[in-house]
Parts: sequence; structure tokens; C-alpha cells
Amino acid sequence: MFWDPTFLLMIPGLIITLWAQAKVKSAFNKFSKIGARSGITGAEVARHILNSNGLSGVGIEPVRGHLTDHYDPKEGILRLSDGVYNSQSISALGIAAHEAGHAVQHGVNYSALVVRTAIAPAAATGSKLGIWLFMIGWIIGIFTHAPITWLMDAGIILFSVAVIFTFVTLPVEYDASKRAIMVLEQGGFLTQDELPKAKAVLNAAAWTYVAAAATAVLMLIRLLILRGSRD
Repeated sequence: MFWDPTFLLMIPGLIITLWAQAKVKSAFNKFSKIGARSGITGAEVARHILNSNGLSGVGIEPVRGHLTDHYDPKEGILRLSDGVYNSQSISALGIAAHEAGHAVQHGVNYSALVVRTAIAPAAATGSKLGIWLFMIGWIIGIFTHAPITWLMDAGIILFSVAVIFTFVTLPVEYDASKRAIMVLEQGGFLTQDELPKAKAVLNAAAWTYVAAAATAVLMLIRLLILRGSRD
């Protein structure tokens, strides 16, 4: 975005992001080749979790793509990707249980999820508009030697909401994985030797959220440094 020395700050974020993506892809692919002894599919384990938590009204449907699994709180639908919905693999059960965990969080008004949902619209706007506002104020300063600092400040404030969102996401994802492993174990869907493999998949996925948070913080630091240089 800004080709100046502060761009070097983004390199660690880029490295951890690429590493996290490779890690989750590797773990998922590895254990997607190993079927769970229970013989249950991702959709079936998700349905069990939802029903046992009084969420029989939450629908489950397949969605195209690789690891595009997600719970849609607005429509009350759990969407599972091609490699999860009908799969009986350890990876599929872990991912399906994790996403069902988000539906359970929604059903019990899990505090961190409530906060994340509340700030999601502002975070989505801030992650894009915040950067653009800052860029406009900063670029004008390059050509006029009189940057529009209030515009840069507005951009930083908006982007800060996106940063907060990435950190609120961490406990939400951790809790969903914790719920998933607990159900998979207590429900007998995975054996004791299969559980560590499911944990490996979910732990790898968790690193993508850590990477997102780290990258967001580094970008915020960069914006603050650039802003300070214009005083």
C-alpha cells in the first residue's frame, strides 16, 4: 500500500499468514484422508450437536468451495463445504463440530460472540474505508506538504475497530473449538486416538485468526508511525 520503510513492518505479518494458511491446509488434507471409526458424516455430527442443544430449527446445507464452512446467524443456517458435509473423515468431523459450536454460542448468547456480531459491520467498514481515508490524507500531504491530518486520524480510528474485531474473534474461535472437542469425545464420535488429530486441524485453523490479529496490529502501528511523521 505505502512504499516506504514502514512497509517492512508488514513482513512478519505476511510470513505468519502464509505459514498459518499452509499449516491449516496441510493438517486438513492429512486427516481428511483418515475416516473416523464412528462412520458419521460432518453434516450428521453437526445435526446431532444442534439438536442436543435445542437448535433443531437451525438448518444445515452444503456450500461450494474449500474450507468455506461457516455459521450464518442472520439466516440461522450452518453451511458446510464439499469436503466436510458428506465426509466421514476426522477433519470433517472436527470442522463441522467447530462450526456447530458457533451456532451453540449464538443460541446461548455467548458474550464474546455478541460483541463480535455487534461490531462486525463497523469492522468491515473500518478495514476498508479506514485505510482509504488515511491514504487520501497522506497522499495529499505528499504533494501539498499539508496533509489532511483529521482525515488520517479518522482512518486510524475506523481501522482500530477492525483491529479490535480480530482480537474479539480469538476467544470466539477458541471456545467453539473447545466445545467441538468436548462433544466429539463425550458423544463417542471420535476415539481417544482420533481426538488429537481433530485438535491438530482446529489448532491449525486457530493460527489463521492469530495471524489476522497480528497483521492488523502491525498495520495499525504502521499507520500511527506514518501519521506521526506528518506532524
